[in-house]
Amino acid sequence: MYKRLKKNSDFQKLFTRGKKIFSPALTVLYLPAKENTLGLCVSKKHGKSVKRNRIKRLLREAFRAVLPRLKGSHAFILIPKQAEEYTLAGFEKSLSSALKREGLVG
Repeated sequence: MYKRLKKNSDFQKLFTRGKKIFSPALTVLYLPAKENTLGLCVSKKHGKSVKRNRIKRLLREAFRAVLPRLKGSHAFILIPKQAEEYTLAGFEKSLSSALKREGLVG
């Protein structure tokens, strides 16, 4: 299970001190933490609220799928890149490959 990042101070800490990983569909920021936490950052350039909320749902589900394979606990922020279409499979593939490159997934 994971918790959600909600405080602005937590987001700012990750944006300033976090390590960045880039993949075709996502930018991932992370820092070691006491427990797994997830924050999402979907800007208005991605579309209206209905589309942004769908992207957030897909990102949360992709993270939930990768979560059991994580090594250790970290705080993450997921930032999607602009695209024509957003799919769960695309987010899962990008997230797992990015985390695998950094050695965060077993």
